[in-house]
Amino acid sequence: MKTEESSENEFFDVAVIGAGPAGCMAAIQAGKARKSVVLLERNSEIGKKLLLTGKGRCNVSNSAGVCDLAARFARHGGFYRHAFTRFSSGNLSRFFAASGLSLKTERQGRIFPVTDKASSVNEVLEKEMRAAGVNIYFNTRVISVTKSKGSFKLTVEGIDRDIYARNVIVATGGCSYTGTGSTGDGFLFARSFGHDIEELFPALVPLTVKEEWVKTLQGLTLKNIRIVFECIKKKIVSDIGECMFTHFGISGPLVLDLSGEILPYVIKNGSVNAYIDVKPGLALEQLESKFLKEFVTKGNMDLKNYLGTILPHRLAVIFPEIAGILPGKKLNQITRPERKALAVFLKKLSFTIDGSLPLNRAMVTAGGVSIKQIDAKSMESKKVFGLYFAGEVIAGHAPSGGYNLQQAFSTGYLAGENAALSRAEGEGND
Repeated sequence: MKTEESSENEFFDVAVIGAGPAGCMAAIQAGKARKSVVLLERNSEIGKKLLLTGKGRCNVSNSAGVCDLAARFARHGGFYRHAFTRFSSGNLSRFFAASGLSLKTERQGRIFPVTDKASSVNEVLEKEMRAAGVNIYFNTRVISVTKSKGSFKLTVEGIDRDIYARNVIVATGGCSYTGTGSTGDGFLFARSFGHDIEELFPALVPLTVKEEWVKTLQGLTLKNIRIVFECIKKKIVSDIGECMFTHFGISGPLVLDLSGEILPYVIKNGSVNAYIDVKPGLALEQLESKFLKEFVTKGNMDLKNYLGTILPHRLAVIFPEIAGILPGKKLNQITRPERKALAVFLKKLSFTIDGSLPLNRAMVTAGGVSIKQIDAKSMESKKVFGLYFAGEVIAGHAPSGGYNLQQAFSTGYLAGENAALSRAEGEGND
């Protein structure tokens, strides 16, 4: 692995920008093809963002089949189908196993290293790059990429020379978790070569809420609830899972997974309506029937005490106020309209989503380099010969569960493999 510096410019067959999972896999594949490869990383180590995934355990992939993997990327899924076919989760497992790291499959098909340490994944990637002869330059930020006379020139900070390459793979990530080095540089490089960028916005991110009562429940987690999001009285999306209240709104696995589908509507309309079904296992009529019976058999019980038997305490305390009923009212004094209102509120606890935490606090960047201008079978630009993209810099994201990391590994594999085969003839966007 080269680390020494000289004032002479260097020429490589393949230059990879970014040492996340996509960039590392791309460099490994190009190196295995016996091409001269340089990997340029602005941080002092590889995979800095990878260390944060899966709460440090690194959910590297998902055992879902190719069709299911692609489906998780919604309208972008068709573009990724070939990459998932060429390098599947099974291929990824065999890749790590061959290097001494076994993987395990947990609930919902989530795949983790048996060590439960993201650092184990980074160690394998760095070892494989070293074995493939990849030159890794740390603390080296690429400032610009240009092309002339069939080769790319990369102007960099951190070393006193320029890098030249026949092919360039942009694997710089998105704009989320900027402290890890993902500051959107790849989008600037893509634009400089005439690529369109789909609008960037946060995904896998907590949402902010307008109503103050939601914020008073900070720290409360509701499990097995249904949450529904609507815009102009039309349902956007709905699912069952876990929701956590915060000092700014809502979070938790369910909210994070759905956030990417919600935010385009918030951006366009200013807000969307949301409601929680606290008792998704009971129909409204069943809940009303339950109340009718128990309000008789437990008639002398205060409403707030009764609600404490069917709801978490903190929600039970504020629920009567939300429903507009006195909390100290006896069950046998509650009117029929009040009883129906309670049932409705339990099935439709409403509030307003007015935004999210900023993009740099999101787990994933939604949007990116338009897939219309990238060859799905090679990850090569349709506009510039020898220019490739891999990972989060490409438009399209999925829920949590290992899907986004599999996309990074698969597109990185494809980009590295094809860049090694390319002679990159043609000037492209000179």
